[in-house]
Amino acid sequence: MNDKRLLIVDDEPAFGEFVREVALALGYEVLATTNGKAFQECYAEFHPTTVMLDMVMPDMDGNELLLWLLQQGYAADLIITTGYNPDYASEAKLLAEFNGLNTVTTLVKPFSLAKLRAVLGG
Repeated sequence: MNDKRLLIVDDEPAFGEFVREVALALGYEVLATTNGKAFQECYAEFHPTTVMLDMVMPDMDGNELLLWLLQQGYAADLIITTGYNPDYASEAKLLAEFNGLNTVTTLVKPFSLAKLRAVLGG
């Protein structure tokens, strides 16, 4: 099993594919999902070392998924993204850090390829 596994949840399939391609080039095993339910179904089997979480989605928002992740005992890297008000990501970051996650990064869409690579450690 690869020691770099990225699980993405974003309701924009093209965005998820873009991140997937960048992460693959950086040596990640990647799984991109487009809704909260699919994310939850993949989580336990995939064992992500990094999660990229979109804040605004139609079925389940990022805060709901963040709380669910914390209930699962997730303690690895978290990247919070939003294409809306940057406060959504900032507030989720505070929630994650308050609950013990140490490595939490926020990205406001659109962001540069260089910024994404830097966040993913490339």
